Amino acid sequence: MYAVIKTGGKQYRVAAGEKLKVEQIPADVGTEITIDQVLMVGAGESVKVGAPLVAGASVRATVVAQGRHAKVKIFKMRRRKHYQKHQGHRQNYTELRIEAINA
Repeated sequence: MYAVIKTGGKQYRVAAGEKLKVEQIPADVGTEITIDQVLMVGAGESVKVGAPLVAGASVRATVVAQGRHAKVKIFKMRRRKHYQKHQGHRQNYTELRIEAINA
């Protein structure tokens, strides 16, 4: 069984037992959260597609870790103008372990 969920403005295809990194969710490590924005649920050949959400469906997940991704380096330069700009960015994430899909 799998589901397509929406969190942090992105969509993820998840199944029970998987780990995934999503945009930061304000929750402590070890707490259980419920994601109720389920766009699609599939089990074998049967598929339920929501319009826009599947009614009564939810995904239960546990927060495994809070962290930051690797640094993305931004370098801007204008040739012959003596202009260079260095910048870096690290995006925060929350790592989730999918426990169960309730359809």
